[in-house]
Amino acid sequence: MGDRSVHAWSREAAGPALILPDGCLDVIVCPDGEVVVAGPDVVARVHDAEGPFVGVRFSHGLGPLVLGVPADELTGRVVPLADVVGRAGAAGASGDATTLRDWVVRRLTTVHDDDPWAPAAFSAAAVGTPVGAIAAHTGLCARTLQRRCRTRFGYGPQHLARVLRLQRALALHSHGLGWADVAADAGYVDQPHLARECRALTGRAPTRLEPATAASAG
Repeated sequence: MGDRSVHAWSREAAGPALILPDGCLDVIVCPDGEVVVAGPDVVARVHDAEGPFVGVRFSHGLGPLVLGVPADELTGRVVPLADVVGRAGAAGASGDATTLRDWVVRRLTTVHDDDPWAPAAFSAAAVGTPVGAIAAHTGLCARTLQRRCRTRFGYGPQHLARVLRLQRALALHSHGLGWADVAADAGYVDQPHLARECRALTGRAPTRLEPATAASAG
């Protein structure tokens, strides 16, 4: 959609899939036509469903602005879109990928945010910038950064950094890097540290994520 913070996706679900946390928020059209909002996940969750799904993922803290609700009100939840934006606000979102895309484009015209701190904080965390440095870069004190991160990402900066570090590690491994090198490059103390963090966030060892992980959402 011409914005790195907005990503349209589709998936043919055929049984359980492990959905990894990624600090993002999704609007999803289910196979029965219901439109739901999947809030940011603290840890991975198993989604067990059949049929095609289409969705739009909002990253870099954009989702709460589009929906007009703080991210931490949706953390770990999947709720009908109409419960978040009202029936009138949800009108025109159901159907297929095209109708959902058109709905998103209309909603984006209502978004006004002149403060670039949220995308800057997300981008910095995504490349492993320490939380203290993120606060300094965005010009926010630690307490303010904590509060603002909760409203835009669903949790505080430390957890956001952990979630995005795991995403970075899995991306490195998908490009052929061995786990020991992945741990070093992604910013873990060592490979056991990577394994502990992976289990804490997903309930699985890194090697068990490779064939099982289908998507990251929320």
